[in-house]
Amino acid sequence: MESTIRDLNLAPQGQLKIDWAAAHMPVLNHLRQDFEREQPFAGKKIVICLHQEAKTAYLAKVIQAGGAQVAVVASNPLSTQDDVVAALVKGGIRAHAWYGATLDEYRRHLNLALDFGPDYIIDDGGDLVSTIHKERRELLGKVKGGAEETTTGILRLKAMDKSQELGFPMVAVNDAESKYLFDNRYGTGQSVWDGIMRTTNLVVAGKTVVVAGYGWCGKGVALRAKGLGARVIVTEVNPIRANEAWMDGFEVMPMLEAAKQGDVFITVTGNKDVIRAEHFRVMKAGAILCNAGHFDVEVSRVELEQLAQSHRLVRPNIVEYTLPGGKEIYLLAEGRLVNLAAGDGHPAEVMDMTFALQALALHFLVTHQGTLENRVYGVPKEIDEQVATLRLKSLNLSIDSLTAEQQAYLAAWE
Repeated sequence: MESTIRDLNLAPQGQLKIDWAAAHMPVLNHLRQDFEREQPFAGKKIVICLHQEAKTAYLAKVIQAGGAQVAVVASNPLSTQDDVVAALVKGGIRAHAWYGATLDEYRRHLNLALDFGPDYIIDDGGDLVSTIHKERRELLGKVKGGAEETTTGILRLKAMDKSQELGFPMVAVNDAESKYLFDNRYGTGQSVWDGIMRTTNLVVAGKTVVVAGYGWCGKGVALRAKGLGARVIVTEVNPIRANEAWMDGFEVMPMLEAAKQGDVFITVTGNKDVIRAEHFRVMKAGAILCNAGHFDVEVSRVELEQLAQSHRLVRPNIVEYTLPGGKEIYLLAEGRLVNLAAGDGHPAEVMDMTFALQALALHFLVTHQGTLENRVYGVPKEIDEQVATLRLKSLNLSIDSLTAEQQAYLAAWE
């Protein structure tokens, strides 16, 4: 079975989405021209596990243009756009994904993608890496390396690296400055609010927004909430980040206290059970809950369903839970990534930089095949700066360069 998708007839409308994204991704367009000329991935099989929407589809097309045979699989069942997946298949890329896949279907799709026999992978959250190491260990000698997109995935990889369980080298794309400073902060900040506002059709100004987690994604979400006129409360477990949130002008308090005040709650931590039964019990009627972390475990839907007397779908991607006493609490997008499950994800211009890093990380792995240990590598500084430079060039912006004397001054210790 070459592909597992909903409907190939959806391809034309999916191609329109890909074309729109490509028109706003100048860095990837530059790399595509290089790859078409140099064919760095010729003869390689590459499996890409990302959210299957237009921007990731264009990354797959760019990798394909470099000579690779490509297969894609979804990293989140609710972010898959069936028309985009159909367009990829129409263009010669294998795909195993459809919107709303069950957990069993999702796992089956991962294994079907791995049946392709990849030489390299791009992962989002570590599901491909985890599946290879737990279920498909026969591939450990076949896979030569991969790149990881997210904070959550890198946490998994570093744990495997520490315990010497990692079976091939992985590049931590999320740790590159050209990724987290822009994708995580500006991309998440904008797309989360895009998803919330289009789903609820409610005003943000004047509401109290609780942001759980003040990493780069949390910073972006809090900054945009403030810009939209909300009062913002940040909850944290890290004292340094809590101080940063306070000095950025936000209120800081424990979740149990914030739960009594919030109108909208957004989890961005990468951890489980950040909002749970003790918090649901003290929330105001009408509180809206959503998640912008990778997995759907940050808001405990299990405890919410146990606590609720009933629940019903009141709008697309909004489930109303009625608690004892008649209080309603609303959960968006089943607690999955609200910006992708209830929106279109990060803006194309932001993902242009991230996916350029992914493409160049693969190029790095291919170029250095056989010389890398089975551990987690950072994105080389020259690649990070190459992407940033290409981005500036696409904006027709120029910057200064150090003179020889300035370089000597900075290099001297006297």
